[in-house]
Amino acid sequence: MNDQEAHAQIRQMESFILKEANDKAEAINEKGLEEFGIEKFRIVTGQKEKIRQDYAKKAKQVETQCAIARSLAINKARLEKIKARQDVLGKISEDSQAQLASVMASDQNKAKAFVTKLILQGALMLLEDSVTVQCRQCDVALVQACLPQAQNEYTNVIKSETGATKAIKLTLDTSSYLPPPPKPGSNAASCLGGVVLSCQNGSIKIDNTIDLRLSLVLEQDKPAIRSLLFP
Repeated sequence: MNDQEAHAQIRQMESFILKEANDKAEAINEKGLEEFGIEKFRIVTGQKEKIRQDYAKKAKQVETQCAIARSLAINKARLEKIKARQDVLGKISEDSQAQLASVMASDQNKAKAFVTKLILQGALMLLEDSVTVQCRQCDVALVQACLPQAQNEYTNVIKSETGATKAIKLTLDTSSYLPPPPKPGSNAASCLGGVVLSCQNGSIKIDNTIDLRLSLVLEQDKPAIRSLLFP
């Protein structure tokens, strides 16, 4: 083999080796790209799933916070509504007390008729022969004037309802009195008027004061008042 043939063979071998190297490099590159694509897909898919989970978690947190805020707002509004209703009912009570106090102080005829009915009602509930009547000190003259009429009406009612003749002795208690009329801005014990009847040495009592009757009326009529004021 001469030099020329040897060089040709070497070039042929070099060409073959380069081709094999290029083919191998291309295969390695293709495999690398394939593995890169697979790894990229895995990473992107994992990150997408993580983002979805984070978003779902945050969405759940926001939903929970909104539910809590909505519940707090509803409760706050409900409490404010209840307070507003109570304020209105309180104002009605105050206005009623003021009007009753005004009538009791300014119209003696109405006051006398009203107190006589209170005494009569209490006496009919007790059905005793002797009953003590307690009132405010400022109402002593008024109540004293009501006693004879209340006694007569008591006898008449018993006669008409049962046919029996029954009298009652009503005595005004001058040893102790109910609290005085209310004063604006004062928290001291007070009474709008009316009477407390007792018998059996004070062991049985009937509270027929205006305060208690007004309180009972307002309590009983709360549903009707609410439906009128807050339909």
